[in-house]
Amino acid sequence: MTALDRTPTADRALRLWQDPALTVADRVDALLAELTLEEKIGQLGSRWIGNDMQEAEPEPGAETLNVAPMQDVFAASGTIPLEEAARHGLGHLTRVHGSAPVTPEQGAADVVRLQRAVVERSRLGIPAIVHEECLTGFTAYGATVYPAAIAWAATFDPELVARMAAAIGRDMAAVGVHQGLSPVLDVVRDYRWGRVEETMGEDPYLVSMLGAAYVRGLESAGIIATLKHFAGYSASRAARNHGPVPMGRRELMDMILPPFETAIALGGARAVMNSYSDVDGVPAVADSWLLTDVLRGEWGFTGTVVSDYWAVPFLATMHRVAADPEQAGVQALAAGVDVELPDTLGFGQHLAERVRSGELPEAVVDRAVRRLLTQKVQLGLLDPDWSPEGSVAGAASADLDSPGNRALARELAERSVILLTAGTALPLLGEGRPAPRRVAVVGPAAHDPRTFMGCYAFPNHVLPRHPGLGLGVEAPSVLDALRAELPDAEIRYEQGCEVRGDDRSGFAAAVTAAREADVCVAVVGDLAGLFGHGTSGEGCDAEDLRLPGAQADLLAELATTGTPVVVVVVSGRPYALGEVRAGAAALVQAFMPGEEGGAAIAGVLSGRIQPAGRLPVQIPRGPGGQPGTYLQPPLGTDSHGISNLDPTPLFPFGYGASYTTFEVAGLRISDTEVPTDGEFTATVTVRNTGGRAGEEVVQLYLHDVLAQVTRPVRQLAGFARVRLEPGGSTEVSFRVHADRTAFTGRDLRRVVEPGDVEVLVGTSAADLPCRGVVRLTGPSRYVGHDRRLVTPADVGADVGADVGADTGAGSAGRRQGGADAGQF
Repeated sequence: MTALDRTPTADRALRLWQDPALTVADRVDALLAELTLEEKIGQLGSRWIGNDMQEAEPEPGAETLNVAPMQDVFAASGTIPLEEAARHGLGHLTRVHGSAPVTPEQGAADVVRLQRAVVERSRLGIPAIVHEECLTGFTAYGATVYPAAIAWAATFDPELVARMAAAIGRDMAAVGVHQGLSPVLDVVRDYRWGRVEETMGEDPYLVSMLGAAYVRGLESAGIIATLKHFAGYSASRAARNHGPVPMGRRELMDMILPPFETAIALGGARAVMNSYSDVDGVPAVADSWLLTDVLRGEWGFTGTVVSDYWAVPFLATMHRVAADPEQAGVQALAAGVDVELPDTLGFGQHLAERVRSGELPEAVVDRAVRRLLTQKVQLGLLDPDWSPEGSVAGAASADLDSPGNRALARELAERSVILLTAGTALPLLGEGRPAPRRVAVVGPAAHDPRTFMGCYAFPNHVLPRHPGLGLGVEAPSVLDALRAELPDAEIRYEQGCEVRGDDRSGFAAAVTAAREADVCVAVVGDLAGLFGHGTSGEGCDAEDLRLPGAQADLLAELATTGTPVVVVVVSGRPYALGEVRAGAAALVQAFMPGEEGGAAIAGVLSGRIQPAGRLPVQIPRGPGGQPGTYLQPPLGTDSHGISNLDPTPLFPFGYGASYTTFEVAGLRISDTEVPTDGEFTATVTVRNTGGRAGEEVVQLYLHDVLAQVTRPVRQLAGFARVRLEPGGSTEVSFRVHADRTAFTGRDLRRVVEPGDVEVLVGTSAADLPCRGVVRLTGPSRYVGHDRRLVTPADVGADVGADVGADTGAGSAGRRQGGADAGQF
């Protein structure tokens, strides 16, 4: 009998750990008792067969690039064959679908082949968990490229994000994938950081709500969601990738950790991945306070902690807090890492010798193995009828870029585009102005759909090594989309310049095209890449916030033509647009809107689509003076005249214009005094005072007037998306528990203090016309993981007009923001 003969008919003495009638815990106990020490350790490792392809000769014209830090170094150092790696069992298989351009059928065949090798080579035949990346959709050839996470954040729409994540999860499950390495819950602290595009913005509450929604969607498809990067990665000194994080524990607890806590409590995340960085000198991958005391002791997390790729050996090679990868493995395992990815270096069989010598307690190995085996039982991998072929049964019919996927991608893209100012030029059609007859379309992002895609989108992540394959998905450019949007216009295209570099040879043609046109649409921004091969993305950090290359100078020359210039910025981070705005007739921000981004941008420009996106990060005025986000204490603002540097942004957090107008007024607070364990309701009236139907995002901010430590002058505490017809109005009510004012005090305990709290409601962090004060009374109250994490919002029916359609975020007559765990 082979290890694959696992059915009751093939094995009459069904092993206890195979029996689905037993509890998960009983099955794990039974299997753990059968494993030798070497087999336990085998479960803690992984194997990346796709990484071996780094040794292959690249195709002509291909870019040689890594998809993980120092991938080439580790590939060149050699890794053992899968058959040898799996001799005592294996925890994970790494990126079977996502390492090379393969069809779903080919990838599924690889999963079957590799799983069969894992099962047949090991004594007990325990399958491996297959994990893949899914930051902008399933990172696989031909799979839908959704907008980047920074664009999800611009929707302020948790339910839409949840629907997208569920679709991603279904595609992954169909082809034998069990775990997705997403979402990124890093809170932006410095816009120059290359991975801003992968985040959901600069506010912990917004990241928490959207991140928990993503987790909920992915987990609904049976895929293990992995929260990353735990924690502090986004706050590196000078925004350098992997740089040290000079952050105190209080700031870490208040600004960085809440999204992770919320995604576990409300989303049900089952995995966490460590950050590469050190915080105050302690690398996250070896930080027992973070990985064990907080994550498990305070938050009750029961899932697995997986290492970011090669983070374990980095303790020796990069952080230099371990003598070698083997000692690094001991440190990481003891701190709370359960599985090493993407290959086994630190968690190898040397651990058995250390257990037998007494250096490493076997209980530390057992706790990690138990967590991993629990997930394998939950996934059905240890059921008697599991088979490699059955695990990929959906591959034959899988359409990874289905019409349903594209519709979701389109909805996300359309709702994420942010109108910064319509100025005198937008919309191009309607509003009483004649339709343009001659349109110049210029700029390096105007006819390159790769600029719509993040660094973990397959076309930018892997396909540069395979230049003959194109994008693998249909992705019309802005130029393509404008030709469809404006069929009667004569459209002339000139690139002007590249995204990177200082070649200005195309300036003259672009300026001529603009001068001869009725309107010029200039599309500039980023091209994502990895480790210096792009202007945005992992390892593509910025010295300052000036548009990359010669693009700012191209815009300056276009502005001298006398033709109205509509500037569209397609980017992964916010760039300083103070000088750009001065010469622009209109300004639009589109954060990497994915494969459907071209039509979304064109629709907003024409006026067919009502702009609905809101800024999840500020737009700076000048390129220097970083870092800075809106979450500042008094001395971080522009008040007092103490410094000559003014941090006031060009456009504030939460801002977004539209082709109609809204009024938020009439704040009513249910109780102006509540105990420190009570709650109050803040209600405002929202009116559409313009001539078109549209959506507004009503935002609630709180300000602790007097506290034992400095507090932000305003911080987002709730939001609700509202759709109203022209002339329509509705009421939005936020139910605010006193827990929502909690912060980390001087003693590093989270406290709700008595005193005055300002309540501010409006449409951005800088437009808050509704203001009131609530006094919290009674004693100070210390709170923990069981505190209220969400501010529910109730949106009434549209009064005076037809009720708007459900937009997925909870429209008229629905609750938003979540009253209880799992509800948003």
